[in-house]
Amino acid sequence: MKLDGSISAVVTGGASGLGEATARALAAQGVKVAVFDLNETVGTAVARELGGVFCKVDVSSDESVDHGFEKARAVNGQERILVNCAGIAIGQKTVGRDKADPSVIKAHDMAAFERVLQINLIGSFRCLSRAAAGMLTLDPMDDGERGLIVNTASVAAQDGQIGQAAYSASKGGVYAMTLPVARDLMNEGVRVNTILPGIMMTPMMAGMPQNVQDALAASIPFPKRLGRPDEYASLVLEMVRNVYLNGECVRLDGAIRMAPR
Repeated sequence: MKLDGSISAVVTGGASGLGEATARALAAQGVKVAVFDLNETVGTAVARELGGVFCKVDVSSDESVDHGFEKARAVNGQERILVNCAGIAIGQKTVGRDKADPSVIKAHDMAAFERVLQINLIGSFRCLSRAAAGMLTLDPMDDGERGLIVNTASVAAQDGQIGQAAYSASKGGVYAMTLPVARDLMNEGVRVNTILPGIMMTPMMAGMPQNVQDALAASIPFPKRLGRPDEYASLVLEMVRNVYLNGECVRLDGAIRMAPR
């Protein structure tokens, strides 16, 4: 797909981190960008800077997602690119002992588990299914292509750590649905790929103590540093441009394989 002003894109979680870097990279190529995010203040500022449109969207809500796509399309037209970056993470063991009284055993908070799946997995599918439905209304371009969907999983989908049952399950679901969704859309000219980021320098990571960041960086085989959001965005651009890349899940992790903790 050639990137220029004739193309529009939607980036969920586009107000910060990987999503913001992707929105900026696409806009730098002339693409019309819609930023989906819950952070209205930051999201509006990012979209304004990029000459795009901000849509306050909760990806766990059908109504909110539908309204977001309606608003984005009214301004930019039907998107040919969707990048799903919206997501949350929690750390909680399957069962845990109370710190004050180790004899008290607590099961995982199911509301928290369900919330992670609702946003990371179901939210990604909610957005991609609506984007795909819209893409099918477009005329095909070169190679019969109508659009591209890029999802964000995590290396935790393959080697999740202690306390990551909910997060790994949600990202594992994103990983697992990549190929069947690509097959569902194969006769419609819509491609589907997924990126599995490793330890990236996101706003959440930036808030951690420097010694923690340094220890994490030292655990990465090469290069021995945290991944940059612009490196994620660069891979998104390659997935856009390379039409033969479809149904693929790509780790972006400096060759790290996560230890149990």
